[in-house]
Amino acid sequence: MYTPINQWAEDDRPREKFLLKGKSSLSDSELLAILIGSGSRNESAVQLCQRILASANNNLNQLGKLSIAQLTEFKGIGEAKAITIAAALELGRRRRSEDAEELKKINSSKAVFEIMQPIIGELPHEEFWILYLNNSNKVIHKAQLSKGGITGTVVDSRIVFKTAFEQNATSIILTHNHPSGKLAASQADIEITKRLKLAGEQLEILILDHIIITETGYYSFQDDGIF
Repeated sequence: MYTPINQWAEDDRPREKFLLKGKSSLSDSELLAILIGSGSRNESAVQLCQRILASANNNLNQLGKLSIAQLTEFKGIGEAKAITIAAALELGRRRRSEDAEELKKINSSKAVFEIMQPIIGELPHEEFWILYLNNSNKVIHKAQLSKGGITGTVVDSRIVFKTAFEQNATSIILTHNHPSGKLAASQADIEITKRLKLAGEQLEILILDHIIITETGYYSFQDDGIF
């Protein structure tokens, strides 16, 4: 039988638990319950959030991919609550992105992954980004070059190197994501990389690496010996 949260023991109420024991003591479902405030006639906010999380395999990254329409399919979740959940998860993603920004110096392919994964690792479409570095291998600028695909027509080398000169960059790292999760370079990836690398050599701007990003991992041309 459903018991309203205000009738629970004080330690079991999410807001009170947050104040008494701190945020780390709360489960993901309890934190979500604080966001939505209330459940439905038949289940508490915590129970509802447990059910929502279970549908996403209890994974917050998967939950963040649910659309507003998908969230409102759960009884007790209207548009306002769905937007609140989506907004909170987007703030979390942006926070991870800002944390990654602190890692400015690139000394490994993993460092690039840590910067770019929060930006493109979970996207449902492909995006091609460029990291521009100074002579100390510190990132001085990053820019999206294309969105929605990766072909020779959308990766414009003129834009890549025009931005490099504007930023006084001495080297570049190419990155793009594979929404499929496949950690392998396609023939198109290889051809684009070779074309940009050749252009960079002529302009004395080095292409240091091309890194493919997925939600959980990365593939480095440099580490794999393609360069």
